[in-house]
Amino acid sequence: MPKGKGGRIRGIVAGRGRVYEALKARYDKTRAAKIANAGKTHADRSRMARKAARTRKAKGK
Repeated sequence: MPKGKGGRIRGIVAGRGRVYEALKARYDKTRAAKIANAGKTHADRSRMARKAARTRKAKGK
């Protein structure tokens, strides 16, 4: 974890640091940050998840 400010990660929306860390293992830092910062509210994230599910279904996955 970064030093100072209690481990807060600069450039990541408050409360999304754990998401960022989890995504960083799967993607590179830039892509993980974009995903973690997108959808600042629960409703926004739910909307994105439903769209992703539709996309996966359409691709036959």
